[in-house]
Amino acid sequence: MTSGDLHDTLPPFPERFNLCEYFLDHNLGAGRGDKVALIKGDETRTFGQLSRRVRKLAAAFRQLGLRPEERVLIVLPDGFEFAETWFACLRAGGVFAMANPLQPAEALAHYLEYTKARIVITVSESLASLGPAARASEWCESLLVVGDDAGGFLSYEELLEAQDADGHLARMASTGPDDLAGWLFTSGSTGAPKACVHAHSDFAWATETYALKVAGYREDDLCLSVPKLFFGYATGTNLMFPFRVGASVVLFEGRATAEEIFRQIEQHRPTFLTGVPTLFNNMLRSKLLDGVDLSCLRVALSAGEALPEALLFEWTERTGIEVLDGIGSAEMFHIYVSNYPGEVRPGSLGRVVPGYEVKIVDPSGEVVQPGEPGRLRVRGGSTALCYWGDKQNSRETFQGEWCTTSDIFRCDCDGYYYFEGRIDDLLKVSGIWVSPLEIENALLSHPAVREVCVVGREDERSLIKPHAVVSLSEGFTGGEQLAVQLKQHAKELLAPYKYPRSFEWRDELPKNDRGKIDRKLLDVQ
Repeated sequence: MTSGDLHDTLPPFPERFNLCEYFLDHNLGAGRGDKVALIKGDETRTFGQLSRRVRKLAAAFRQLGLRPEERVLIVLPDGFEFAETWFACLRAGGVFAMANPLQPAEALAHYLEYTKARIVITVSESLASLGPAARASEWCESLLVVGDDAGGFLSYEELLEAQDADGHLARMASTGPDDLAGWLFTSGSTGAPKACVHAHSDFAWATETYALKVAGYREDDLCLSVPKLFFGYATGTNLMFPFRVGASVVLFEGRATAEEIFRQIEQHRPTFLTGVPTLFNNMLRSKLLDGVDLSCLRVALSAGEALPEALLFEWTERTGIEVLDGIGSAEMFHIYVSNYPGEVRPGSLGRVVPGYEVKIVDPSGEVVQPGEPGRLRVRGGSTALCYWGDKQNSRETFQGEWCTTSDIFRCDCDGYYYFEGRIDDLLKVSGIWVSPLEIENALLSHPAVREVCVVGREDERSLIKPHAVVSLSEGFTGGEQLAVQLKQHAKELLAPYKYPRSFEWRDELPKNDRGKIDRKLLDVQ
């Protein structure tokens, strides 16, 4: 089955094309120089102010020796400096790579080694983790530090202020649509994160298709995101996409708890919320929900993992806000299957985004019939070139124009796609393949279950059976009595062989830095 229309979706991008102009500088030509672009707490930065500082920072990068298509590693929390660094890297012709500043020292050292970035930008608070690795790095020549204490490295602000915003070093690099622009890292669910290498046109393609034709960003929008900007999902929804239409963005540092999101909504009244299922669930469980006015929200997005049907029903019933759930990936930059405004089908990840083509194939590569599960393949104008430094996985994933995912989907006769799980997560129970996601969704419909992750565990005969790791809702206690109730609940909703045979109770389930439950960290007993 194929969907989407790749032909005549977009006119060709011009021969000279740079994302800094496409996302940021065009706003000055449109008369938005004095419009607020970024908000953080009580501080703001206009498009004009941001552009001037970006030009200075691009000059600083060139002064430090940045050459075309060299990586710049951004290890920053959400703030004005993140946006400045991201755009300045592109303006100077560099290639951005982004890492979570809260990661442990060994993870940050891996990014330094993997990217071989000669210029790295971070904050004073991350120096304890990143500083020693930067000093020991064979590649890192310049570490710019945002904050009062540069720790013996270069002061970001002093270096920036010493530059001429209108000088030759601040010029826009004469890149083209096929020149390299950025690395997006996979979530690392099956090993160390891999860098998906993208060109300038990849990011613009997803903007012109998903952002403008599906999500519907507008100039009068004010955008807020749960995921942080280092995650490509949020870099798109809370920086690139709003700036393309001249919308404004709210940024904040720190953890995106339900309470913090409520506080940001009350203070700034955003119209566009980028979320993830875990956060929507936490907001529903928060005692603050009924006291917060959410009427400002025009659109809510969800991605990163499938939004359970029961959770969507509860969210919509209690808030009245539609959630556009979709699926994207670092390999494709952003979302290529999505629910559309006014056409949300609960339990589904929606229909194909214009400009993309999707098919579901069996193990031999043949397209399956509607309703049958298979492996998802996708193509469109935002496909990555490769995984950097990984020829074998690149060949397996990027096959001609097609990107072959590890996701199992089925598609109904109306063209709506349903996520069945990932190949690596499927369990073979009683000789039949079972999707943990199906069991998880059944358990989540029980009021006792706040979060759940189903994995395979060997029984006394060394046979794999579903094992549910559960975080309970307030007022419920784990134990044999509840386990019996949950088994019976699952049996009523699922085929007999699919119910979980055993349970484990946790206060919280481990999450990765994108907010998804991390199966690798479950350490099942």
